[in-house]
Amino acid sequence: MDLGSLSAARLLIVGDVMLDRYWFGDVERISPEAPVPVVKVTRREERPGGAANVARNVAALGARVGLLSVVGNDEAGRALQKLLEDSRIDVGLHVDPAISTTVKLRVIGRQQQLLRIDFETSPSHEVLRAKLVEFESRLPDCDAVILSDYGKGGLTHIGEMIRLARAAGKKVLVDPKGDDFSKYAGATVITPNRGELRAVIGRWHDEDELARKVARLRSELCLEALLVTRSEEGMSLFHAAGAVHQQAVAREVFDVSGAGDTVIATLAVMLACGASWSDAVHAANVAAGVVVGKLGTAVVSCAELDAALR
Repeated sequence: MDLGSLSAARLLIVGDVMLDRYWFGDVERISPEAPVPVVKVTRREERPGGAANVARNVAALGARVGLLSVVGNDEAGRALQKLLEDSRIDVGLHVDPAISTTVKLRVIGRQQQLLRIDFETSPSHEVLRAKLVEFESRLPDCDAVILSDYGKGGLTHIGEMIRLARAAGKKVLVDPKGDDFSKYAGATVITPNRGELRAVIGRWHDEDELARKVARLRSELCLEALLVTRSEEGMSLFHAAGAVHQQAVAREVFDVSGAGDTVIATLAVMLACGASWSDAVHAANVAAGVVVGKLGTAVVSCAELDAALR
């Protein structure tokens, strides 16, 4: 498939956004106060995280993308807004003055993550309802919808969003969270990782048992497909025509944070452009192989994906 056609895709992303902050420094000694390393911070970076990183991945592939979410009336929310606008994303961040914008602070020493600190609160019902109204108004201008659930409370109305999007004839891709997938019923495809899927269907002893359990879950939730990412085992797509397995791309793994964002973003853009399930999953798998070689929440450009696919 010619990746130049990806620029025609129009994606709408809804979910939990966050600001990823990185403090980089040198570690030269252990603290005399406790057995922990002392990091002398020399550099700081900020990147969009969560659903915002999904949007950034879609934009990096050249597709048009809109993003709906909730932030607090604070410095982190304003920083996130600017970062997203700079990435050519049509941003619709609803401000909830009662909450603080979700922030993940990572401390990096010698290219290794030493500590992560999370700041988060759930948004209010009124702001979420306003976001749902905007979601419905934006549906006609997109080809596919990504619902990126990080369990922060931003997708309280996800069932209604899936119903509205499917009634409008849109593909709906969901990155799930938690051990109850019933709220994702009716979606086109969900993309759990291996651990998330195991929490819902239980353990499996072989590929046949996995296929049977996934088929049962797909039937219960009326899903067209389920894509499970399996770390070193690659990824597997289960749909009506059978299973498509992709081996992990043989690259050095540097950082897996945000890899799931890259997978669902690539899958959605490819499907929005009319790619087959097989081609879309192959591209998503290759993109994941590229992004895990980068530090932190990162993206894969259209040029990088094109080179990796050759």
